[in-house]
This record gives sequence, C-alpha cells and structure tokens, in this order.
Amino acid sequence: MLDSISVKNLALIRQADIELCEGLNILSGETGAGKSILIGSVNLCLGAKADKSMIRDGAEYALIELVFHVDNPATTQAIKDMELPIEEDGTVIISRRITPSRSSIKVCGESVSVKQVRDLAQLLIDVHGQHEHQSLLHPQRHAQLLDEYCMDEIASLLKDTAVEYDEYKKITGRLEALDIDDNARRREMDLAEYEINEIEEAALRPGEEDELDDEFRRMKGARDSFEGLNKVQELLDDENAGALDALGHAVHEMKQASSVNEALTDDAQALATAEDTIRDVLRDVRDILDDGAFDPRHFDEVEERLDTIRRISARYGGSEEAALDYLERRKEELRELNDLDESRMKLNALKKESEEKLDKLCGKLNAKRKKAALALKKEISAVLEDLNFLKVEFEVSIKPHGRYTAAGNDDVEFLISLNPGESLRSLKDVASGGELSRIMLALKSVFAAKDDIETLIFDEIDSGISGKTAWKVSEKMGALSLGRQLICITHLPQIAAMADKHFLIEKKEADGKTETMINALERSEEETELARMLGGDEISGAVLANAKELKERANAVKGKK
Repeated sequence: MLDSISVKNLALIRQADIELCEGLNILSGETGAGKSILIGSVNLCLGAKADKSMIRDGAEYALIELVFHVDNPATTQAIKDMELPIEEDGTVIISRRITPSRSSIKVCGESVSVKQVRDLAQLLIDVHGQHEHQSLLHPQRHAQLLDEYCMDEIASLLKDTAVEYDEYKKITGRLEALDIDDNARRREMDLAEYEINEIEEAALRPGEEDELDDEFRRMKGARDSFEGLNKVQELLDDENAGALDALGHAVHEMKQASSVNEALTDDAQALATAEDTIRDVLRDVRDILDDGAFDPRHFDEVEERLDTIRRISARYGGSEEAALDYLERRKEELRELNDLDESRMKLNALKKESEEKLDKLCGKLNAKRKKAALALKKEISAVLEDLNFLKVEFEVSIKPHGRYTAAGNDDVEFLISLNPGESLRSLKDVASGGELSRIMLALKSVFAAKDDIETLIFDEIDSGISGKTAWKVSEKMGALSLGRQLICITHLPQIAAMADKHFLIEKKEADGKTETMINALERSEEETELARMLGGDEISGAVLANAKELKERANAVKGKK
C-alpha cells in the first residue's frame, strides 16, 4: 500500500504531504488546479522521464518521495530477489531528486537505475492514466491482456515457445545466408577462413585475461620499484657526483677538523655513522637489483599477450568466451558453405523439425487461450453489466495468423456488441471514450483479483460518463477498493461520494506566486466539495442537502459490501 506522497518544488506544488488510507482515496478540484501534477509526480518517482522545466520557478531542485508498506510475503521476496532494499517492517521508500543538470532515484537511500525502479513499480502499483484506455483499440494489447489473465497456465508454454522460436529464427537465418551466388559464397568463405585463423592463432583461453591482468599489475609495481631503486643507486654511487662519494669526502674533512677542534668530534662520528648507513642501504639495493626479481622481457611478453587477447575479444564479441563461441559458429558456417547442397538439406530438415515443435506448442497455447477466453468473457460480461452495459455481448476472438512468433501464432481481439441486434465488432469500431473507460475498469476489476498489486491509481476513469452510469461506476470503484487501495482523480460527485478519504486540490496565490494546495477534507468539508461538484460555485441549501444524501447513500452501499 502507498502510505504517503511527498512533493516539493514540482511545477505549481511548493510543498505537499499526503497521508493516504486503505480503500478509496479521492482527489478532486477545479480543472487546472493541479490534480494531474500529483499523479505525474508519482510517475516521475517511478521512472518517468524527468525534465528541468518541471522544477518550480525559483527553486534549486524538485523532490518526490513515495512511502510504501508491503505486507505480502511474495512481493517482499520478489523485491529481495531483485536485490533492492526493503526495511525490516516492510517499508519501501522511493525518492527522486531533480536538478537542472541531473536527476537521481533512490530506494531506501540506495541509488538505483530507472529500469530497476520501473521493475519495482510493477510489483507495487498500477497507474491507469487518462489516455491508457486508448490502448484497448489495439488488438496487440488484447493478446497481452489475455495472456496476463491466464499466465499461471501458459507461463511454461510461453517460455518453451520463445526458446524454440529463437532456434527457428537461427535456422531460417542460416538458410537465408546460404541463398547466395558463387562469388558471394567465395567471398564469405574467405572472410570466414580469415576470422577462424585469426581467432585460432590467438589461442584464447577463458579467464586468461583476468589472470594476466593481475600478473601485469604486480609486475608493473615491481618494475616501478626497480626503476626507483636504480635511481637510488645512481644518486648514491655515481662515479662523478654520487652522494656516497661526497659523504666520504665530508667524513674525511670532518675528521681533520675534529683533530684540531674537539667540539667537532661528535659531528665527525655522526657523519661516519651516516656513511656506514648509506653503504648498508646501497648494499641492500644492489642485492635486490642483482637478484633480478623483475624480468623486463617477461613483462613485455605479458603486456603483448594482453593486447592480443583484448584486440581479438573486442573484435569478436567482447570477451574470450564470446570470441570462442563466434569461432565455433564461423567453423559451422564455413562447413555449410563448403557443401551448400548438403547444408541446405540438413537445415531444411532442422527447419521442418522446429516447425513441428512450434506447431505443437502453438496448438497447446491456442487451446489454453481459448479456455481462458471463455472464463474471461464470462467475468468481463458480468462486470460490464454492473457498469450499466445492460445488453452487452463480449467475445474474445482467437485465430491463428499463420506465422510463428515468440508468443505463438494467435491473433487475439476483443469484440463487443453494445446494443441488442448488433453484430459483434472490434472495440475501435463501436466504443466511445466513456465506454472504453468502463471497459478498462471492467478489465482492472477482473485482473485485480488475479495479481498481488495492492495499489491502483485511476486518473479520470470517469471520462465521458454521467448520470446512472456514473453511479454504477462509483459502486464498482467502491467494491474494487475493498481489501486494496485505490487512488482516483474524478470530476463526478457520484464517484467522489464513495471516498474513504477525500483530498481537495486547489490553486491559490501566495506571496505573488501561484501554488497548488492539497488538503484532506473532514466530513462536513467533503459534503461541501460534493455540493460544489453537483452545483458549481453557488452552493444552496438544496444542493448541500443533495450532497449529504449522496454521501449517505454511498456509505450505505459500502456498508452492504
């Protein structure tokens, strides 16, 4: 569940802190007050594209923070499997900071990538935007929805189909590569032979680069050390200007001076001791250099070998393993090119075998989808009737399209008849915006029972509806909110009346700047807002009474549920 949303310096919002509840959370307000900014902030925190223009004028940054609480053990484990942090009590805090130069996302204080937070969002929340229902016009989306509906039954089949389809593509790709003339064949053979020879001459071994890289770093350190010791020896023992020779002369002169001036005796002894110490250091340095622990020739050999490995790896896949895999593929391709007729015969046999496997897998997928389609049809039809589609007929059409894909070979399309006597037709041909909104709500209602997502956001699901239909939608929203959390932006009082918690979003002027304010309403304030939604700016006693009656009716409906 989404416990809270905090937004700072985003567009018209200076500061907003919203504590949400389980059940139905309603956001209402005048057009342009900033309702969609709030939903947009949630999307930003969940990985939507950010832009510096979103930062409030005069602010240095924008900050959004979402606090979730996860109770479901399966969801908790899924988050841990993604190697993302979660607090011991199930708290997950997602924050996004946007500055003019960059933006960053953190989960429980740890920086994460946009992809990671998007994957996490799929476990926690389902956001239905104002225009998402338009995706229902595309049959490709219908296929995705049907597969989501029966995923438990078809998951392993889909995986097997995708694996076999990948193999099928490789076979057909090799067949296409063999469809060449003699000149092209000769050129391809020459190239293959050159690449095979180059890789084989390199004699790659998996893991060798890492081993040599470690050895190279150690040897480089030893080389640097030897270079330093050579310099020390040179400075101390140079024939013309070595420090040791100069120190010897100094010791001799100091002894001469101390024989005349006894006060210099200690200094003469100190210089003599220093000379002895320097001679000891020089002896140790010579011993190390004479020992020859650093081998320049071997160092050059290691460096050259590393260069070879990295050059070949970069050219043929990026690693020793990838280059060796490429070598085996090129050998096979060369064998095929050497005997085209036999190669084509073998590949055609493999293609036929793969097609037979795909036909079986696709047939199984088709059967399971058809079975699931009957159940989905029944559930969707029942919900559509609840949403004031009184004579609706809903159908899921599944027809093989004659080509293989990673998901089988079925075309799936939702068909509907909204009026008695009308034939079933595609959604794009019969449904209006309001009808599509209700159909999407029906799908959400059915799918909510099949997944573990606890929080659903609806941004103006009420588009294009009114009257009795609005009340039907309100009842369905109330039912859907039982046992889960809904956050809904709405302009309809029928839906707003069903709120467990109601927030009013207003645009006001403060200190010469326009600002969006978001406040949770008390019961009496809820009725006032419902009255505004019913009757506009002038709230008469009659309108206020209607608002109170609407709220009581909604509470009665929820009580029955």
